[in-house]
Amino acid sequence: MTRQSRLYEPPFARVPALIRPNTLDSYLLAQAVPPFTIALSVVLIALLLERLLVLLNLLAAEASPFSTLLRLLADLLPHYMGLALPAALCVSIFAVVRRMSDTNELDSLMSSGVSLLRVCRPFAVAGAALGVMSMLLYGYIQPHARYQFREGFYLASHAGWAPVLQPGVFATPSPTISLRADGVSHDGTDLTGVFIRDTGDGRERDIVAKRGHVRVNTAKAEAQIDLTDGSILTIPPKGEPSVTYFDHATRLISHAQQSQFRNRGDDERELTSGELSRELHRDARAARGLVDTVPPPSASQQQFASEDIPPQSLRAELNFRLARSLSIPFIPILAASLAVLGKRKRGSAGLAVAVVILVTYDHALQFGESLVATGRNSPLLVIWAPTLLFCGACTALILARADMIAPANLRAALQDVARMRLFRRRLSGEAR
Repeated sequence: MTRQSRLYEPPFARVPALIRPNTLDSYLLAQAVPPFTIALSVVLIALLLERLLVLLNLLAAEASPFSTLLRLLADLLPHYMGLALPAALCVSIFAVVRRMSDTNELDSLMSSGVSLLRVCRPFAVAGAALGVMSMLLYGYIQPHARYQFREGFYLASHAGWAPVLQPGVFATPSPTISLRADGVSHDGTDLTGVFIRDTGDGRERDIVAKRGHVRVNTAKAEAQIDLTDGSILTIPPKGEPSVTYFDHATRLISHAQQSQFRNRGDDERELTSGELSRELHRDARAARGLVDTVPPPSASQQQFASEDIPPQSLRAELNFRLARSLSIPFIPILAASLAVLGKRKRGSAGLAVAVVILVTYDHALQFGESLVATGRNSPLLVIWAPTLLFCGACTALILARADMIAPANLRAALQDVARMRLFRRRLSGEAR
């Protein structure tokens, strides 16, 4: 044995034996990782492209920098991740099981005593892990990301005056300033033949310059213009006018007073699952006439305001998040059961059926959430009943598929193997 082989350690050697995947589990998970990564990337890009075009049009009108677009897209990523994660999981598991069925790998495993349920076990465990991650995603990451997106879009759309100028046309970047230029560049920042009239501070200033360059500072919500080779005619309320010549001067032509963006909690989707639970508990105690023993949070701790949100909306949002998270472990089971084909069947539309089932189930949950938000229906009836139906149908389908693809001769072969093992055990017992 060489030194290199003695130092080799399997990837999961340090994982506890109770949860350590064996060779089959490692092989199946390794086969599912590449299609899952590709499917997740494709779905995310497809979802972000539509919103990217809308943001480009809106931010270009406000002359916002490209970094603002990147921050807004980063804030949108958790929302679209919640939509892309179940789709990528379904597509990847379906692709792996379909390939194994086409290349007879599944038949080889079953002939050696490995059932379809055993093949689906690592996929179900991976789905359960993604379900736990989705609870954090739906319950804590998405609410903060949604609020940050709305705040960033508000600040970008209120960043001050944008240099939208036309040659020979007066513009009013502020109530006291009028601006005109004989020539304007394509992006509206380089000017020639500039004329500015400023009536602030109780006096009139007429500024003429050969060239000008407009600079917009979105962080300070202000616009400045750099003037070259010009003069300033100052006309005070009393006294003689004066003329000043300059080679270079900078004028502030617009400064917007940005209002503070609202606190987080304008609707229930901006509250985390813990905050939704606390608000529901507080409303329930108030409805029973009990005094809340928990002291109210201080001004530094109170970062959201949900007094105007009805309790039924809070309850609908919390149940909707939990139902979506608990359904994710059953998506691999659905995909695996629809991916298995009989030997005489090719080109089955199993993936299309899985997509239709998932889309229908998601719309049913959204419809149930809207019914609970009206206060006329119970979440047990319109949210959890479809969830239990979906989970039970996936479980029944995989059980039926596992029994269906085990033909009679395969069962007989497995029975012969079991009898041979029993016979060998009896022979070894008699020998002793």
